[in-house]
Amino acid sequence: METQNIIFIIVLLSAAAIFSRNASRLIAWLRVGKPDNRFDRIGERIRTTLVVGFGQSKILRDKVAGPIHAGIFWGFLVLLFSAAEMVLEGLHDGWSFNFLGPIYSVITILTDIFCLLIIVGTMMSLWRRYVTKVNRLQVEAEKVEAGMILLTIFGIVSALLVQNSLRGPVHGEDFSWAVRPVAHPLGKGLAAILGDAAPIAFHVAFWMHALLILAFMNYLPFSKHLHVLTSIPNVFLGPLQPTNAMAPINFEEEGVEKFGVVDIEDLSWKSLLDGYTCTHCGRCTSVCPANQTGKVLDPRGIIVAIHDRTMDKAPLILKKEQGAELTTDEQAVWDKKLIGDYVSPDALWACTTCGACMQECPVNIEHVPAIVGMRRSMVMMESQFNDESALLPDIYGNMETNAVPWGGFGQADRANWADGMGIKTAAEDASMEVLFWVGCAGSYDERAKKTTKAFAELMQIAGVDFRILGTEENCTGDVARRTGNEYLADMLTKTNVETFQRYNVQKIVATCPHCFNSLKNEYPQYGFNAEVIHHTQFIKELIDTGRLAVDRTKLSKETITYHDSCYLGRYNSEYEAPRATLENVPGLTILEPARSKDRGLCCGAGGGRMFMEEHVGDRVNIVRTNELLETGATTIAVNCPFCTTMITDGVKAAEKIDSVTIKDISEIVRERVLMTDD
Repeated sequence: METQNIIFIIVLLSAAAIFSRNASRLIAWLRVGKPDNRFDRIGERIRTTLVVGFGQSKILRDKVAGPIHAGIFWGFLVLLFSAAEMVLEGLHDGWSFNFLGPIYSVITILTDIFCLLIIVGTMMSLWRRYVTKVNRLQVEAEKVEAGMILLTIFGIVSALLVQNSLRGPVHGEDFSWAVRPVAHPLGKGLAAILGDAAPIAFHVAFWMHALLILAFMNYLPFSKHLHVLTSIPNVFLGPLQPTNAMAPINFEEEGVEKFGVVDIEDLSWKSLLDGYTCTHCGRCTSVCPANQTGKVLDPRGIIVAIHDRTMDKAPLILKKEQGAELTTDEQAVWDKKLIGDYVSPDALWACTTCGACMQECPVNIEHVPAIVGMRRSMVMMESQFNDESALLPDIYGNMETNAVPWGGFGQADRANWADGMGIKTAAEDASMEVLFWVGCAGSYDERAKKTTKAFAELMQIAGVDFRILGTEENCTGDVARRTGNEYLADMLTKTNVETFQRYNVQKIVATCPHCFNSLKNEYPQYGFNAEVIHHTQFIKELIDTGRLAVDRTKLSKETITYHDSCYLGRYNSEYEAPRATLENVPGLTILEPARSKDRGLCCGAGGGRMFMEEHVGDRVNIVRTNELLETGATTIAVNCPFCTTMITDGVKAAEKIDSVTIKDISEIVRERVLMTDD
């Protein structure tokens, strides 16, 4: 064994020991988080990992940065063989994977190709970050580190390419199965230029390649590029579907002194892993409706703050568990607050819970559950509200008293909209095909009641045997849950579940996507399992089965643009049913806005923002409405009572209420449906 092999072994073992120590600390710090079972449905998790993790499906949603990053990522996977071969060669000159035969030929060809791709990719990344200055990448504190990382990657692959290029000229022959379409011709040129210095250059390239890899590996645990190690595990452990199902709190559990997320130990270990995994790419922030309209909320900043607090406090938690005393400086860190010192309360209140951040995150980080968790502690532990959320205590009072967010309404008036329509309640006759969940807006809001009536009439025309709960219906608790009052949401949910079980409800249709989402994705946590569908899905079903017939003799021309609500679209992946229904109506020309489907912009009402003020920046609903108006459509189609209100206000602000109409899908179909006696 030569001296350089001995030196290599010492360096390798030292680097491995340091990395193992730091990796073990990071894993230990995850223990401070709450338990969270993320090892269920293994088959689905593997499939998601292959598509999102290795396939880079979310990364590739960005048509410019996506291919650049995907090329670098796939290149690193291929170059793992070269890294492993570097270790073999460091242990003994001439050791390689050449014994793999033709497989080795494929590896060496791919190595050359991806070396070039990574070199080009890092140069393009540097250009985008420092020359064209893509906005989401301009984080002042990360400018130096980002450049250093990109240059390190550039150095690693360049050194490898030079080493492989000089391997033949230096050793007289290359490995017999090696096929290097780039390195071989490059090596001839380098050998001619370097002459007798070629062996020195070869060894310099080898050590540069080896040391940069080992240094990079040991720098990762302390950098934003820790995601290189954690992104694939985080995708595997991430959510399996785009549903917004907030985890309930067991208020009957004894010994619970805190509700919601006060500090990192109240987050799940998976949320702490999210902090490790954030790539700082800013895709979440670039699509956040609050951030893009001038609010303080930065979804990336929320996750980075969780990471920073974890790094600061987790080792202190473990130290105290071991019975050790904290130093004065450590106690000062301990006494800091996650909400206030790391995360702005105003940022938490600005969130519309639209889920766009989670949709775009390439490593499946869960921003919204963390935000709502912190809202819970602000509401239930501190009764802490800001200027914009100051009305929430009154909203909670209304829901506690009359089970409706708005004041001035009584539970006895909930079914007044149905007067004279001949609609039965479940109390009158519990035998039903489907229960029509009307919701608070559909029961009390004058505009939303038009949608309620239109949909009820469609069901009557189709011969659907439906019932309503009438005065027994309560708010689903969506507003309370997403603004942090889980205790109130829990109470409302349990009351509704008892009612459903009393009438043996098996199928529910709802006109409000927020109610739909709660009933479908959160009520099962309380033991209620029924088929829950949105009214746009039900209308499509009625048309497809022939129970509803659209009048095709009315060919009045109308241009329509459709607004995707977040809770039907992004959270429940329903984009086609409303569009298919509109396409069934003759005379309609559908114009898609610039942002639609899973890239659609929130109306600004979700997450309880419907009941809050909006003082900072531009109004989200006006920005969204202007996008819809830019299509030139004369009608804006919606599927949600909150969206109806927000977009109507936006059209009024644009002074186009006389020329542009806002209609629910059910109203559009109701205007053109054939009556049963036609």
